[in-house]
Amino acid sequence: MRRISCVLLLLASIATTGQTPADLYARLPRVEGWILSGKVEVFNPANLFDRINGAAPLYIENNFQEMTSMEYARDETYITMQVYRHATPEDAFGMYAAERSGGLATFPIGGEAQGDEGSLSFFVACLYVKMWSNGEAGEVIREIAGAFAREIDPRAGYPGLSRWFPASGKVSYSESYTTSNFLGHEFLKRVYSARYRQGDSSYLLFVVDAGGREEARALLERYFAFAKQPSAFNEGELLVKDRYNGEIPVFWKGAYVTGLFPGDDPLPRDAREILKGFAETLSAVER
Repeated sequence: MRRISCVLLLLASIATTGQTPADLYARLPRVEGWILSGKVEVFNPANLFDRINGAAPLYIENNFQEMTSMEYARDETYITMQVYRHATPEDAFGMYAAERSGGLATFPIGGEAQGDEGSLSFFVACLYVKMWSNGEAGEVIREIAGAFAREIDPRAGYPGLSRWFPASGKVSYSESYTTSNFLGHEFLKRVYSARYRQGDSSYLLFVVDAGGREEARALLERYFAFAKQPSAFNEGELLVKDRYNGEIPVFWKGAYVTGLFPGDDPLPRDAREILKGFAETLSAVER
């Protein structure tokens, strides 16, 4: 499953998914009793710091391209909507997942949404969207968000390999995507992960789509070089003795490298079978 750019992914439906600031504004619903301001602010990687200050580096790490800020108003109440366009759907999902909070309600808007009566965030296609109000306007926020998400992609869902994690034991809404520096390693890029619980054990199940068999071998060679382990290995079950993160069981099959990060918890007895089964499931996914 190759990493597809936002332009290529949406080319076939560009008429309904245009993502310039003007296109985004045109796709906002008109809501009775609310005024959609004509003021549209646009930020790029060079000036995003002016709007969100210290949070900007994380957005840029997730391949942020442009942010469009728009606003609804009714009397003294306003709703602000910030639409962050990223390079790929995975990047937008990764940014959403990085700011996901366990204390908020989840809604079926876009690929996934969470919020309360004063705020909402969601991702759809290459967009990560944040909305908030100075009052309790949750119902209107969700109405706007739902209509906007359907305009962008009515079939939105989790992107790429994040859809293929096994359901048994998976912690709800724990899927994530990391552009680089997974487990603190620069070479572990474009990593999908999800958290699992089995008995007293909690761990991350992760996968890297290296793009091809030789690319997967090269990635593992770098990991083994870091761990000062022999670089002679074959496809199948492997163990990386990561001096920063402990022992990391991995399974290499074709273009995919799957792994388990136990953290401080012991892995369940069937951990290696879980790992192998996940790798075999992915190998059957059409690329």
